[in-house]
Amino acid sequence: MVRRVFVPVALLGMLILSGLQLAPIYNGTLLPLLTTVAAAGAVLISVAVRRLPAYTAAPASVLGLAVMVFVTVRVSAKAGQIAGSVPDVAREALGNSIPRLLTALIPIEPQPDTVLLPVIATWLAGLAAAEAGVRYNRVLLSYSAPTALFGGALYLVGPDTTAARATTWIPLAYAALAIVGLIASARPDLGGDALTGAQRRTLGLRVGGGAAAGLAVIVLLSQFLGPAVAEQGNATPVDPRNYVTPPQLDALDENPLVRLSGWNLNKDQHLFDAVVQPGPGAQEEPVIRLAVLNDYDGVTWRIGSVYRNAGRVLGRSDGDGPEVTQTITIDELDGRLLPGIATPERVEGVRVAYDAETGTVALADSLRKGLTYTVTSRQKPLPNDQELLVAEVPTPEEAARFVALPGKVPDSIAQLSTHLGEGVSNPYQRAFAIQQWLEEHYKLVADAPSGHAYPNVEHFLFGNKQLGGQKGTSEQFTAAFAVLARLAGLPTRVAVGFQTHKGAPAIHGADAVAWPEVEFKGFGWVPFDPLPKSDTVQRPVEDDFKPKAPPSQPPPPSVPPPSVDASTQPSHSTAASAAAAPATDGTTTLLALAATSAAVVLVVAYFASVPLVLSRRRKRRLTAGPPSMRIDAAWNEVLIGLRQAGRPAPPHLTAGEVARYASQAAEPRAHIPGRALRPAVPPVDELATLVNAVAFAGAAGPGEPQAERATAAATAYVDDLRARRPWWRRLLWTFDPRPLRWHRRR
Repeated sequence: MVRRVFVPVALLGMLILSGLQLAPIYNGTLLPLLTTVAAAGAVLISVAVRRLPAYTAAPASVLGLAVMVFVTVRVSAKAGQIAGSVPDVAREALGNSIPRLLTALIPIEPQPDTVLLPVIATWLAGLAAAEAGVRYNRVLLSYSAPTALFGGALYLVGPDTTAARATTWIPLAYAALAIVGLIASARPDLGGDALTGAQRRTLGLRVGGGAAAGLAVIVLLSQFLGPAVAEQGNATPVDPRNYVTPPQLDALDENPLVRLSGWNLNKDQHLFDAVVQPGPGAQEEPVIRLAVLNDYDGVTWRIGSVYRNAGRVLGRSDGDGPEVTQTITIDELDGRLLPGIATPERVEGVRVAYDAETGTVALADSLRKGLTYTVTSRQKPLPNDQELLVAEVPTPEEAARFVALPGKVPDSIAQLSTHLGEGVSNPYQRAFAIQQWLEEHYKLVADAPSGHAYPNVEHFLFGNKQLGGQKGTSEQFTAAFAVLARLAGLPTRVAVGFQTHKGAPAIHGADAVAWPEVEFKGFGWVPFDPLPKSDTVQRPVEDDFKPKAPPSQPPPPSVPPPSVDASTQPSHSTAASAAAAPATDGTTTLLALAATSAAVVLVVAYFASVPLVLSRRRKRRLTAGPPSMRIDAAWNEVLIGLRQAGRPAPPHLTAGEVARYASQAAEPRAHIPGRALRPAVPPVDELATLVNAVAFAGAAGPGEPQAERATAAATAYVDDLRARRPWWRRLLWTFDPRPLRWHRRR
């Protein structure tokens, strides 16, 4: 009775602990609840049928697993607001479980495709463990399935420190349950009183020898493996999410900064509606953020984020700042980036991918008109000036990504950054000096062309006003601030978003804006506003700063010409004869003759060697080597012939499609009246079939007869293709050296 009770209980507890080990990286308690039910169902079914034949256990357990899958999909789909029938949702979840688990944002939202795999794995582990431990009394062997499940949970958790701190007691409890199961399954007393003295001594020697050998093995393993195992305690676990490529953005969404000019020009373009419900202490007219751009290469700003698939919850909340709820309905805004007030914590109505570092949200598909979703954000309170005056910024080594300026920064921009940093000691004053300079000296316009590369920034800062300089949209103001700030050693990034208006939910193109953010220790990213205020009077840049011209190369030293007496100057006829003398010099004539002869020899050598080399290489490729290589070479001759004929085969075609294309490409573009029609071009369909066979069968494919037919077909086709070209094309064909390079590249 003890064995029948404690062994299943121990196995059930070990399975439940595996689910609890995985629970901290999930949001809520749905996953541990489902894994607990799965573990109990698998173990109880095996216990119930233990007296029946062994072959009844698997069908009964599979039937129970089917019911468990149905319940899991139904419950998790309802919790995750996933629409669709249970079979369709289950089919999609089973197909995407592994990539969804490895690309999901932590904490993972319990949805069918994120909970179905752990539930099925728990059920199968419970079936294997219960059958081995309960039916066949192999308790130690039955621990292998729960232990593998527990190890898989540890691997999936990876380096998540929050989960590690929350589950430190679970391994100890797991080991305790395993010990209880082993104790309960100990063999009964064999009746030691009935043994003779010699048998007791023999048994004692065996037990003692085995214990000594086991102790020796343990000591040796601890000496050799102990230090290596101890070092792993401080090592960072492997994150399996690094082996899966997260969702990626296209070029348009990777750099939304270039779209500001278009939005500002189309002021009345209705992008979306945003009904904002600020909580106590929140801003009345907050800015809705679209994206954060981290990386700059001297030409464009890019997001450069790592997105993780997320459910409704977008991360663990720290409870800092007032809560703001937005209900957003998309109209003419396109792309995949999802607008929302920073920092979003929850999104309902759509399934998104999320970058936890920047708070940027993206959709798997493009935005569509009429899409409605709700975002719950936490507005982080901004520090005051007194706090920022004593704040430091991360060192360039700590924030290398956010101070990088690849390429050559124009000298004028570097000089302006140095000028603005003169006499300024702390980081906040340097950032404020840049902001004040931009808002006082430049004009905000809506029709400035897009561009934020180094030349665009330099033109914005120092260009002629008559030619569009010293004015721009928020794109140029923000890009100039970011470049100047990075030159001053300030970690800077760029944000793009939309300004809201109290009582007016409609967001138009005129509301699109960009702003820079600077990182301060202890405060995170702090936004700055370099745009001129409505009452600002623009001051000429030249009055306050004028960049120094780059140093030019010193002129070569001038040598005064020799003074010549007028009486000794040669007459015009004498000078002409002196100038003509070198032309008739014998050495010059020999050099010219030698150069001409060398050029003639090179030309003759070229026209003689190119056809010869082409012919020899073609013959060697088509006649030497195994059949598979010769078939491949024959097919390559057809492709090169098409290129020489000026009708290369498109690279996306299959071999069969190339064969049909080749038959059409050989015909002239138009029949010339009076010229006899040529017979049909030799087909290369069989050659295409042989090439496919070589590609998939390799050396075990076609043999010698097929190789000979392939060579003959390719030669006949290329010769006929060349014969159908005009005479001047045939002449160029003979001396065309490009096939040598094409073969070498191939």
